[in-house]
Amino acid sequence: MNTNNDIILSIRGMSKSFGRNKVLDHINFDLRRGTVMGLMGENGAGKSTMMKCLFGTYPKDEGEIILDGKEINFSGAKDALENGIAMVHQELNQCLERSVIDNLFLGRYPRNSFGVIDEKRMKEEAAELFRSLDMTVNLTAPMRTMSVSQRQMCEIAKAISYHSKIIVLDEPTSSLTEPEVKKLFGMMRKLKAQGISLIYISHKMDEIFEICDEISVLRDGKLVATKKASETNMNELIATMVGRSLDNRFPPVDNSPGKPVLSVQHLSTKYAPHLRDVTFDVREGEIFGLYGLVGAGRTELLETIFGVRTRASGRVYLDGKLMNFESAEEAMDHGFAMITEERKANGLFLKGDLTFNTTIANLKHYRTGIALSDRKMVKATSKEIGIMHTKCMGPADMIINLSGGNQQKVIFGKWLEKDPKIFMMDEPTRGIDVGAKYEIYELIIRMAKEGKTIIVVSSEMPEILGITNRIGVMSGGRLSGIVNTKETNQEELLRLSAMYL
Repeated sequence: MNTNNDIILSIRGMSKSFGRNKVLDHINFDLRRGTVMGLMGENGAGKSTMMKCLFGTYPKDEGEIILDGKEINFSGAKDALENGIAMVHQELNQCLERSVIDNLFLGRYPRNSFGVIDEKRMKEEAAELFRSLDMTVNLTAPMRTMSVSQRQMCEIAKAISYHSKIIVLDEPTSSLTEPEVKKLFGMMRKLKAQGISLIYISHKMDEIFEICDEISVLRDGKLVATKKASETNMNELIATMVGRSLDNRFPPVDNSPGKPVLSVQHLSTKYAPHLRDVTFDVREGEIFGLYGLVGAGRTELLETIFGVRTRASGRVYLDGKLMNFESAEEAMDHGFAMITEERKANGLFLKGDLTFNTTIANLKHYRTGIALSDRKMVKATSKEIGIMHTKCMGPADMIINLSGGNQQKVIFGKWLEKDPKIFMMDEPTRGIDVGAKYEIYELIIRMAKEGKTIIVVSSEMPEILGITNRIGVMSGGRLSGIVNTKETNQEELLRLSAMYL
């Protein structure tokens, strides 16, 4: 299809405030037909609020939205979908006990002439959709049996199935492997060729420059720049986003690991997906990376150590003492902490404030007699807000008002309050902007220098090479090798990742 460069979506003078806090300040934004617009900004810059105002989730205070030459005011996501605008959220909201097909047609089941749900038609349409996208999916499998990356690809397919004019993708590659990212980009280029416009929200600079035609940057609720991707560069983009220059993507890794403190011996799991005979040691004050393709067993390894996945065999020792955890609570009592890949699984209470969410895992430390001390809890929360540079109104701010990246900082703060000895992190910078990532990296290195032992899972190869001392590579549920970070490269990590496939 020969696409035109006419404007399909215009936002004019959009503003939005929450109380005295102005989150969007007179945004003017244009999206052209058949283009990919990158939308960037630090966490809390206003990206999510701008999209929620577009979809009608939040009522805008000022401004107008024009779609295909007509002013629109959607009443919610369903209204937007039915009018040709779809969004794939970073935090997936799916019916995990229902099949892929059910999730695809939820709220719009086709019916036959007798008024009965037409399951044959559903299977045919779903099979054709995934075939056209070059995706292999078990259509009848419950969504809970699929990996985060598979679920994300299903959500993207669902958005496409609505024959949308505009598709918003919010951090769509945060859990995808490199082959899956290439497949997604191929899909996006096909949609673009058909005249479909895409808004691509991401913190991954390399991807932004690879797939986007134009890039818009939000900072502190204002649209501060829109440029063609070919007319800017990474350093200029970072400076525009954060208002300062980051000369290096990673701080110097200057910790000095000590003696072995955590020993994992011949660990295997009882239930699928299986781990097989995993053995390694991690030293005191070390940053130990875990790399591998999605499904390699990285997350399962952390979960098994943490006591939330059943062992078939093997042992875990801390300082020479056997640790045979049967629950996460038991692991926490022995100085273990774990940040999971999905924020929802980290125990955030969205109807609670920052103080509640920061102190909930460590309440015994805030008691005065038999009662909880509000003063101690607020003081601890204020300390963690300062350490993490969390953008919020203060300890009493509701967690639901924070951006995804700032919610992630609250999760970090919660665990830091427990002062863990072994801190395991599964994709800790997922969905976090470049400035906040640097702060997280500094925090991880500082924790290691203070003697904490860190295990980091990351799908981003530059990150795993940029902040670790050693890297263990998982492949097919096995540990295929351990390398010194300074002595390895991307090619070696990829070779080890494919060893047991």
